[in-house]
Amino acid sequence: MAARVRKLLVLAACLAAFATPVASEITLSLPVGAEETAVRNEALASYALPIAAWELGNPHHLPLEGRVSQSAWRLRDTTAPSLQILQDLRAQVLAAGYEVIFECDTDACGGFDFRFAMQLLPEPEMHVDLGDFRYLAAVRGEGADAEHLALVVSRSTGSGFVHLTQIGPGVDAPVGPMITAPAPGPVASFGSAQESAAAPTSVAELTTLLEQAGRATLDDLEFETGASTLQPASYASLRALAEYLAVNPARHVMLVGHTDAVGDLAANIALSRKRAEAVRTRLIEVLAVNPAQLSAEGAGWLAPRASNLTPEGRARNRRVEVVLTST
Repeated sequence: MAARVRKLLVLAACLAAFATPVASEITLSLPVGAEETAVRNEALASYALPIAAWELGNPHHLPLEGRVSQSAWRLRDTTAPSLQILQDLRAQVLAAGYEVIFECDTDACGGFDFRFAMQLLPEPEMHVDLGDFRYLAAVRGEGADAEHLALVVSRSTGSGFVHLTQIGPGVDAPVGPMITAPAPGPVASFGSAQESAAAPTSVAELTTLLEQAGRATLDDLEFETGASTLQPASYASLRALAEYLAVNPARHVMLVGHTDAVGDLAANIALSRKRAEAVRTRLIEVLAVNPAQLSAEGAGWLAPRASNLTPEGRARNRRVEVVLTST
């Protein structure tokens, strides 16, 4: 693996130094009824492509520069497991001349850390179940003409999710859809409705978010600046979450803290985890939630929902989300 990683890093350096435009794209077919939920196209951008399982302090990313195109799709009302979905897409990738350079499944990828190290379109347009996701990275060509591809497949109850990223050389290379489906739905705008709405204040609203989108943002929480202390207030979102867990004792959720991009990643992950743990403590000690239904983690600034280049964006990125983890 180490030799393969070194070879890919050398290849990436060549691409960055000598990249020239190429006119090439891959078209993959999804099942009937697949709905395109979000797209993002950048004529020139940097992208860190995971090429090995996550290890603490060494995420094994291949640094790339060039055209970056991303699409997210939802497969509604499907019973196909994530492996079956990926198998069909993998066959199409190989038929298009790509070589698989890395492939993994959930825990073998590195679990939570690997998922949040991936540069994906945001939830709920692209949902990744932390207990069921698969990843594939592939390359076609060499040197200046090399094109890289990353596929992520996951599921939630009743739906499958597919995320495709293609990184190709050249600013002027055509950028367009890379997946086709017989009946795609409308493209969702960035900043989903859930992200732009206020925190859920009723158990009905929270239930809809958790069981359809897989997560909800607790936007009414207030912390002391730069600290993990949760202000002493009665938060409607926490009351709704406590009620939801009380009436659904088989459900389990994870509280995930997020920060803006100011400061060191390790320090921000630690701070975000402490904030999530503070929320967990409040739910247990004040609202009598069963501790077995709650866990807490921190993602630092690895999963922004807005630009970190503005004060408003950084404020939106400082948050705690609740993620439904039981299936």
